[in-house]
Amino acid sequence: MTDKHVKAVGTVTAALAPHLDINASVELWDGSRLPLGTNVSNDLAIRIKSPGTIASLLKRPTLDRFILHYIHGDVDLTGGNLFDLGDQLALKKTGRALKKAGRSTILKALLPFLLVKSSKPGESRGFGKEITGENRAQADNKDFIQFHYDLSNDFYKLFLDREMLYSCAYFTDWGNSLEQAQFDKLDMICRKLRLKEGERFLDIGCGWGALVCHAVQHYGVTAHGVTLSEEQLALARAKINSLGLSDRITLELKDYAHLEGQFDKIASVGMYEHIGSDNIPLYMSTVKRLLADDGLFLNHAITRRGKQGKKKKFSKRAEQKALLKYIFPGGELDDIGNTLLKFETHGFEVHDVEGWREHYALTTRYWYLRLEENKEQAIALVGEEAYRIWAAYLMGVSLAFTRGTARIYQTLVSKGAKGPAPVPPSRADLYRD
Repeated sequence: MTDKHVKAVGTVTAALAPHLDINASVELWDGSRLPLGTNVSNDLAIRIKSPGTIASLLKRPTLDRFILHYIHGDVDLTGGNLFDLGDQLALKKTGRALKKAGRSTILKALLPFLLVKSSKPGESRGFGKEITGENRAQADNKDFIQFHYDLSNDFYKLFLDREMLYSCAYFTDWGNSLEQAQFDKLDMICRKLRLKEGERFLDIGCGWGALVCHAVQHYGVTAHGVTLSEEQLALARAKINSLGLSDRITLELKDYAHLEGQFDKIASVGMYEHIGSDNIPLYMSTVKRLLADDGLFLNHAITRRGKQGKKKKFSKRAEQKALLKYIFPGGELDDIGNTLLKFETHGFEVHDVEGWREHYALTTRYWYLRLEENKEQAIALVGEEAYRIWAAYLMGVSLAFTRGTARIYQTLVSKGAKGPAPVPPSRADLYRD
């Protein structure tokens, strides 16, 4: 029976190879290797553990089923890393390759697997509650955030820069190190906000505290940060104490919607994606309430591509459901056009919009490579399942930004549009040494 199934996969790969034509192979349970290109010259291979794995995927051909098999090692990669395969596939139109190979030919060849007992994948560490955040209460936000960010501070230290920044870096030169690019990101945010000594600065979703520390140390502001992650809060407070900044920085575990007071400048970096589209009005009105009349607000957020016609819920797509279940429960991406519309309808004036798509593609590539380099430590800290999920997530995000299926923008706004705007007449100050 095994020989018959090996032959069946060989028929499929032989049909695909001339059209897919990548420098990789399929490695089967018996050790045989079947090329996926016309001139395969390396050891890179997609390893399939058993005929039952193919049977499982054929009988339930969903992305979630594939992810479960991947995170439990039933489908794996040998002879290279995920980017070695992903970079090649990103340049190919796999749907066209399947069409040219003949879908009927492929399905006919795979029919013997329908008689094979499926290998049931194991359970996962997916979010155990409702993943979309629809009909959420504000109290649910804490569960969503802590599922992702409270995995382990030591785990995140394995692949982030030394300041623990978990958002897009800013590369003034594509050859810069991740550390330099993250420093430049912090400084660019402060420059765009035109921070001045003595101003009150708020960081919504302050993470591990890098931005508030940078703003206080380099621009002389007093700062306040909020997060819903207990792990982040503990590390950020320890950092602030060690730097002797406790008299100028305050942090608290609080939902942004419950904040009081007023601030001259506000930043929200990588937090807008967590709120859900139904909560955009609350987000906008809260920021407007907290921002001084002559203040500036910088919103840094990942977006999806805008679509014409009736809006399709991004959270209903298979890849987004997987992202919600395994990585970011409760998240939803807006498109930049709608974000700008919501700013204007809530009384803000838009001053600057800058796309950082390629910057995030490179940032996440750095993160993946660092995580891969520290694989054994990562597995020791969070287990192999979580490691594999995060590795695949970081690679997938990088490729999505490379292909342009995901975008990221920094948007600078102020309250109202009456009288002089609280920004200089040009952007020259942003690039002055």
